[in-house]
Amino acid sequence: MGMEKKNLLPREKILAGELEKLSVEELLCVVLGRGTAGKNVFELSREIAGILEKKSRMPSIDELLKVHGLGLAKSAQILACLELSGRFMLGKQDKAICSPAELMPQLSFLKHSRQENMVLITLNGGNKVIKVHLITVGTANSTQAHPREAFAPALEDRAVAVVFAHNHPSGSHEPSMEDLILTQKLCAAGRILEIPVLDHLVVSSSGFTSIRSVNAEYFEG
Repeated sequence: MGMEKKNLLPREKILAGELEKLSVEELLCVVLGRGTAGKNVFELSREIAGILEKKSRMPSIDELLKVHGLGLAKSAQILACLELSGRFMLGKQDKAICSPAELMPQLSFLKHSRQENMVLITLNGGNKVIKVHLITVGTANSTQAHPREAFAPALEDRAVAVVFAHNHPSGSHEPSMEDLILTQKLCAAGRILEIPVLDHLVVSSSGFTSIRSVNAEYFEG
């Protein structure tokens, strides 16, 4: 008899082959294992997820310790998981990006976010990822990104090229008219700065769309 998939706990969802469907809170529940006196693991995970979703960098141990009940051991456990993930996906493999699909593992946090997030992926001369930057956090159905703020991390990273990505919490990954207009602005800014925009990806829980694949003319010139 197969495992019942209704109301599964996070660990049971993983065993049922649904790892990619877990929210940030659920993943943290698995990492933490249990809560503390007066605060269950779901409440604890929700607070930590709130901190992580606002960060474009690794949180510090002091930032995590501000969560009441977390403690040094569990804070270190979370940081170790984040560092391991970063090394596995970005550092040690050091693989050149040849297609939008190869970026999806590094953008998986966008898939189930309940707010629109705009991120910037900076690339070096070998088309390898330098860093993934969170640019803006918006509402449930919109986000604003000005080219000035959008390209600031690229200049700091001395990037040779960039890819932008944002999510649609609605579940649709079809680019909106606003997405297309923003893409044109970002590409124009990239040409002025001589940091070409290679693509703009729209990500959702059901997949992703490469705007370059449907509007290649935006990226030319």
